[in-house]
Amino acid sequence: MKAESETKNQKADSTELDQSSFGLSALNFKLKIGFDGKRAANNLTGLGNYSRSLIEHLADQFPEHEYLVYAPKVKSARQIDAFFEKENIKLKLPKSGPFLWRALNILKDLTQDECQIFHGLSHEIPLAIQHTRIKSIVTIHDLIFLRFPQYYKLIDRKLYEWKSKSACKRADKIIAISEKTKEDIINLYGINPEKIEVIYQSCDDSFKTAFPKEKLSRIKATYKLPDKYLLNVGTIEERKNLKLVVQALKEVNEEYKLVVIGKQTAYFNSIEKEIEKLGLKNRVLFLKNIPFTDLPGIYQMANVFVYPSFYEGFGIPIIEALYSGVPVVAATGSCLEEAGGPNSLYVSPNDATGLAKAINQIIENPQLQKEMKEKGLEFVQKFNSSVVTQQLMNCYLSL
Repeated sequence: MKAESETKNQKADSTELDQSSFGLSALNFKLKIGFDGKRAANNLTGLGNYSRSLIEHLADQFPEHEYLVYAPKVKSARQIDAFFEKENIKLKLPKSGPFLWRALNILKDLTQDECQIFHGLSHEIPLAIQHTRIKSIVTIHDLIFLRFPQYYKLIDRKLYEWKSKSACKRADKIIAISEKTKEDIINLYGINPEKIEVIYQSCDDSFKTAFPKEKLSRIKATYKLPDKYLLNVGTIEERKNLKLVVQALKEVNEEYKLVVIGKQTAYFNSIEKEIEKLGLKNRVLFLKNIPFTDLPGIYQMANVFVYPSFYEGFGIPIIEALYSGVPVVAATGSCLEEAGGPNSLYVSPNDATGLAKAINQIIENPQLQKEMKEKGLEFVQKFNSSVVTQQLMNCYLSL
């Protein structure tokens, strides 16, 4: 409660400072902010969730402004329908046809709608927007396609690089979702650091409230979850490094099993072979297509969250775990220390023995578990939705 109180006080102080600094007040200043809504209006995971969450929190926290979501089409789905039901969030479809609309023709619509700011939520903004009066911001999530080019097709890599580099050079402001991503933008694209602002992401608010015991019991029975388990969440691809978790599991107390949630790729075949080779078939449970509403419960019943990814732009699953009161072991080498904070444990993404040692250290020490849960929950308040949303509005107002 103390940490929550301090966060609220800090937020109130910063809000007062920011409004006086810009000479703006929520009572007499109204913005029209346009967003690249392709994913918000069509994707049900990943960047779709990120886009809707960001805009929804802005609309709730700053209802005096208008939020225009530009998308070439819209998908009919419960969460998307609910998103567009908010009074100050408006869907904007092409007035001039979808051809080249997001890249160029959208500028006519933005001008007619009198948008003052356009926010490209994922690595791109319209061409020639720098020649209009509309201020532009682009969010860069990561430059993994340059750091680990072997994971991408050549044509995809070149397209991602061209779009993101062009957007970084033309935008009035760049939002990086971590200090590591900011560092990559500076080093790989030669961008002035003063143009880049780090604004972290939060996770869905459903992870921030403990589920009642009856609901947890229902979830446990539905998915046949073990009594004690390690949890790994994310696409099962080489970069996420699930094989290291499997190798470490061999050296972890046999009472603990591994629960894996994520979309399977071709890399999954090598995971199956590793499990077979190590004789761990009865200790690994794979879950697919889990309803998002059940996911927080699966987190909350885990004993340790394990995330040894070689490289991430930020690491939202770590935030989800900390909010769920679960100790975290993650990998060194990218930005995961930023997400996990000083009281999570970190190992090399190539050290299976070190990973097993860190996991055993947690499960064998109840006092350490308690400390990691409490301090992790305290640390993760810096990513609270209200804090992040305030920082984002301050960024808009600074333009």
